[in-house]
Amino acid sequence: MSALPFASEFMLRALIGGSIVAVICAIVGTWVVVRGMAFLGEAVGHGMLPGVAVATLIGAPPLWGAAVSGAAMSAAIGLLQRRGRLSWDTSIGLLFVGMLSLGVIIVSHSRSFATDATSMLFGDILAIGWGDIATLAVALAVVATSAAVFHRAFVAAAFDRRVAHTLGLRPRLAQTLLTGLVTIAVIASFQSVGSLLVVGMLLAPAVAAGRWARSLPAVMALAAAFGIAAVAAGLTVSWYAATAAGPTIACTAILFAAASAAAAAGRRRTARSAHPHPSPAPARAAEPSSV
Repeated sequence: MSALPFASEFMLRALIGGSIVAVICAIVGTWVVVRGMAFLGEAVGHGMLPGVAVATLIGAPPLWGAAVSGAAMSAAIGLLQRRGRLSWDTSIGLLFVGMLSLGVIIVSHSRSFATDATSMLFGDILAIGWGDIATLAVALAVVATSAAVFHRAFVAAAFDRRVAHTLGLRPRLAQTLLTGLVTIAVIASFQSVGSLLVVGMLLAPAVAAGRWARSLPAVMALAAAFGIAAVAAGLTVSWYAATAAGPTIACTAILFAAASAAAAAGRRRTARSAHPHPSPAPARAAEPSSV
């Protein structure tokens, strides 16, 4: 085994695949943070469990099961909102618990599921192959194209739905499309960090970038840089410290977000110290009237 982590082909594949996932999560995660959709990402991540469990039991690729189950979860959320009187978070909460329970039931029914369950929950980025990387590249192309084409609709729907209606941007459709992008990002991240840690990759780089950039495209670009750095650093730490790669990457991304917040706070304190506000002039007594 090589002493340098990325001299090994499986580590190089993990780096490339993880970097693609980081860019996907940066694009979608920026919208997740702006729209407050973290619960949706968590719900879709756990909603994949039944499909992954069934796929594993029948010998099909787990990613296929994750895609089917995640798509079903997203479609069910949209259906409950359109046909029922439930709120957004209530619909997600009910489906979240239902799909998670179903996944646990399927897993518990099998006697030989321990290793696969661990991979499901925490990912297995070191097992990424070149075929998986090609699939991730297609997912990135879909996400990036959709985000660019529907950027105006997403912005309008996020900040003023009435304006979006007035401009004919169809905010309900924009919400559905955004839910679909979150689903794609979660499925793409599944093999890298698993269903339990996927929200960390969606949120942490975008939160870290939001401290330093203002426009949405700039936040996405900087979040991608933070995410790729977290993948590279996490894989390096896991190589030398013999830790699980997926959780190490997710933990590194969250540490980057914390460090970014601390650095931004320090910059604000330094700026205030360098440019203190002038003290207000003392009030003068009112001059007597000449009348």
